[in-house]
Amino acid sequence: MRFSNFFIPTLKEEPSEAEIPSHSLSLRAGLIRKIASGIYSFLPLGLRVLKKIEDIVREEMNRTGAVELFLPVIQPSTLWEKSGRWNEYGPELFRLKDRNKRDFCLGPTHEELITYLAYLDIKSYKDLPLNLYQIQIKFRDEIRPRYGLLRAREFIMKDAYSFCRDNNDLEIIYQKMHNAYCRILERIGLKYRVVVADTGLIGGSLSHEYIVNAENGEEKMVYCPKCGYSANYDMAKSNPATVEENAGNKKLNNLGAIKEVYTPGVTDIDSLAKFLKVKTHRIIKTILLQDESRKIYAFLIRGDKELNVKKAERHLKKNLIFFENSKKEKYLSIGYLGPIGINNDIEIYSDNSIKGGYNYITGANKKDYHLMNVNYPRDFKVKQWSDFTYPGQNDTCIDCGEKLRFEKGIEVGHIFKLGCKYSEKLDAKFLDIDGKLKPLVMGCYGIGITRLMAAAIEQLHDSKGIIWPASIAPFAVNLIVTTTRDKQLSEAGNTIYKTLKELNVEVLYDDRDINAGIKFKDSDLIGIPVKFILGRKFIDSKLIDVEYRVSKEKTEIDINSIPEFISKFKASNDLK
Repeated sequence: MRFSNFFIPTLKEEPSEAEIPSHSLSLRAGLIRKIASGIYSFLPLGLRVLKKIEDIVREEMNRTGAVELFLPVIQPSTLWEKSGRWNEYGPELFRLKDRNKRDFCLGPTHEELITYLAYLDIKSYKDLPLNLYQIQIKFRDEIRPRYGLLRAREFIMKDAYSFCRDNNDLEIIYQKMHNAYCRILERIGLKYRVVVADTGLIGGSLSHEYIVNAENGEEKMVYCPKCGYSANYDMAKSNPATVEENAGNKKLNNLGAIKEVYTPGVTDIDSLAKFLKVKTHRIIKTILLQDESRKIYAFLIRGDKELNVKKAERHLKKNLIFFENSKKEKYLSIGYLGPIGINNDIEIYSDNSIKGGYNYITGANKKDYHLMNVNYPRDFKVKQWSDFTYPGQNDTCIDCGEKLRFEKGIEVGHIFKLGCKYSEKLDAKFLDIDGKLKPLVMGCYGIGITRLMAAAIEQLHDSKGIIWPASIAPFAVNLIVTTTRDKQLSEAGNTIYKTLKELNVEVLYDDRDINAGIKFKDSDLIGIPVKFILGRKFIDSKLIDVEYRVSKEKTEIDINSIPEFISKFKASNDLK
């Protein structure tokens, strides 16, 4: 492709709206243009990258035996009402009415619709297992679209849905999809982690996220460098760090007598620690949560830790929210809560971080007062102990005891074991070998095409621009003639351009009649892996300057060596 005939509107200045590198570089390199908040057009250069990502994803999906189809964007509300998600999904669901006032939505995902197809056409165990996938535009009405393609209102995804007889068949497909996602990320050339994750609104019994390492990522990962344990920050389990001054063999001989202290207006942990001149780990926080029936539960957390409500929900198998005080519970002194003397109807659950400690400070369940030297089990009872907090910087691995580490990244893929959540609600059943009707056992598997493009830029860039891996680069070679006004260089450029095309190389020939410095800056900004430069050296010695975008290495070749160079380049980058 000749640059003069292509459409690459690069920008010199940093876009004011861009918050992170991938957003800025996508705009500056001419990959996308904003149409409205969270809605973007893909320009020719960006489209070439998307198509290459799609090709890799499609090849790996087909390799697993999955079958491609294409589902409608608009979905009827009736299916979502049957699954219970029409109201559950919330304001992020794009809703609309047709001319007959019937409700529809723009699909953020397709569990309901694909399950309806299974209800229509999967009748027997002989039809199973089956894995169907599509590459489709999705919609989510984000309250605050930001970060360019990473939190957009319109995006492209590959989503797959498997249907099985039982959990054994589901496990086989789940592992195939896991392996396929790993191959996709490795073929693209990205560093990533696979972490245990929350199933969220999709639901199911188990899920894993695929996180591309990136400093500006919204996802936080926890991992063990020794044994390989890894999990999403919200799901991560850990052994709480031991606080030496508050644990040990001295405990049994140093239990102090409970003492009430006057703490007027002191209602938060940091203020209390400062007021009493103690460290926050000496304090127990008592946090109240309530379920949908307004039943109240108390969770005891060490003062230097933070309650993870999702862990509490999973433990109780209930949806929980923070307690809202009312006239009925006016006896609860918020800010001065503690396990001693709390209402007997309130069940007490305690985080493992409190174990081993002694002489804690808690609320006195009386306004403006706290208690000192509170100890378990002498002074209060706990219904159950568990891990109810987020992991801290000094917490250790639950499997091997090594100190945990933290990383940030971008979620690009998520796989779920759905079980029978949707098939039961939408009556998608099959006749099994024993002659009984049974609900289909399902799994779903999503990977973001547009997110992969943004994540690749976020991980692979420098101060000059994008550094595309060869597997998804819009072009493999950027042929630059420093001045097209020199007849010898111009003719040589045309010859080399023809040679590269005959070798089936995707080449961008910068034949513009502009300053060479602009061509070099645009080349680095766009991020094409290899530059072929024809300048003064070619006139003097017939040598082409070759520069690699990734390694910054430079070399020289003559025209006759181009086929050998291209052959080695394709082999080293596993290109066709």
